[in-house]
Amino acid sequence: MSKIDDMIKRLCPNGVETKTLGELGDFYGGLTGKSKEDFKDGNAKFITYMNVYSNLKLNLNTDEKVKISDGEKQHTIEYGDVLFTGSSETPDECGMSSVLCNKTNEKLYLNSFSFGFRFFDKTLFEPEFTKYLFRSSDLRKQIIKTASGVTRFNVSKERMKKVKIPIPPIEVQKEIAHILDRFTELTAELTAELTARRKQYEFYRDQLLSFTNVRGGLTFGNRPENVKWMPLGQCCDMKAGKAISASNIYSEPTRDVSIPCYGGNGLRGYVAQENQNGNFCLIGRQGALCGNVCFATGKFYATEHAVVVKNNSSLKSRFLFHLLTNMNLNQYKSQGAQPGLAVGKLEEIKIPVPSLEIQEKIVHVLDNFDAVCNDLKIGLPAEIEARKKQYEYYRDRLLAFTPPR
Repeated sequence: MSKIDDMIKRLCPNGVETKTLGELGDFYGGLTGKSKEDFKDGNAKFITYMNVYSNLKLNLNTDEKVKISDGEKQHTIEYGDVLFTGSSETPDECGMSSVLCNKTNEKLYLNSFSFGFRFFDKTLFEPEFTKYLFRSSDLRKQIIKTASGVTRFNVSKERMKKVKIPIPPIEVQKEIAHILDRFTELTAELTAELTARRKQYEFYRDQLLSFTNVRGGLTFGNRPENVKWMPLGQCCDMKAGKAISASNIYSEPTRDVSIPCYGGNGLRGYVAQENQNGNFCLIGRQGALCGNVCFATGKFYATEHAVVVKNNSSLKSRFLFHLLTNMNLNQYKSQGAQPGLAVGKLEEIKIPVPSLEIQEKIVHVLDNFDAVCNDLKIGLPAEIEARKKQYEYYRDRLLAFTPPR
């Protein structure tokens, strides 16, 4: 038996008590009664949907603000609270958790499309432990079952009350958190190295795609005066995809269901029939994924959460992809608790259109850089992926609270 198995056997004795969330605490909602004007020049810190979705523990280094009046009754987040995303395009992404692990006197308000959970007895759990617990495979499976919907899925708080969690002793929680922190630190070191490489890539990408202050060589001698600036709507046809029932989307391809299905966050799964055929850019148009850009090729299905961008003969599809990715389209979204990107607004955006020859050269350089930074089969991305799988394996073993076989 390995050292890790010995450690698991020691930390996971039989008889760890479990209780439902309904027995252990209460749920509360996010902000209510807010308009998009309240998110301009706010006076209180606002925790966004993506802050919850993207982080094991809340990132408090944020400038997101909301306007809160004196005496206004809104729920605030407290130390140890577990926050959940309330809805998503897919059930697998519903109920993603984040924990407030830092003690702060600053009032924090929660996005209206998220909700919080507060333990009756805050001494039962170590926040640094619960940040891992609620992301474990067992808890995720239970939480996913609480979501329902057709084109968008919403978590039921009543069903969430029935989710069961283990209650190990505090000293065990701290040791498990320490072990998993070490795993995440090692991954973070590799990620930092990859981030540095990606910054280098972004530098060259920015230079190659900047046609207002061209530096010799980086744009292959192309001069700004030879670049046309055109509205996106004149270079491309754009329209939203079509709704499809989640029951028709499969997580893995089969002989009869093999068409990739894309939403606002890239690949969602596989369906039986396409509604697009070609090389196109897709832009996320709703919610927290506004402005997300991905590339689809061949036969595929685009859902209503994505704008399909079909370039004309003046643009190379991969050049357009790199250009859109570099433009921060999120800045053009409507403001408010549920932001959106209108096709009409996208059509007005002006883009540079150099010669096709220059486009091809830029694509060749950026595609190669992109592969080095993002291809999970080679280099640092492959090593990080292996570390993540190792972390997930031991996380789930440690948090199952059953002795090794």
